[in-house]
Amino acid sequence: MGKVIFYTKEVCSLCEDALALLLMFQHEYKFELEERDIHTNDEWLETYQLRIPVVEINGQQLDCEEMSYESLEQFLRENIVNSKN
Repeated sequence: MGKVIFYTKEVCSLCEDALALLLMFQHEYKFELEERDIHTNDEWLETYQLRIPVVEINGQQLDCEEMSYESLEQFLRENIVNSKN
């Protein structure tokens, strides 16, 4: 089972949309989801404050500029499914 790290913050509609997609895809791609609120860690805040939501798998990241249903599904397929092979 793969692990997905989701960088987020409170009151973020883009984050809510991305989380909904992740939860939907979790049934198909079977991954552990770790949510990280960027306001709980200064390093995360500095790194991600203008990029959230950010999805990370094995050091690879997909940020708000690239986030869509299609791109997230492809990202999961490439980084969860293909890492099993």
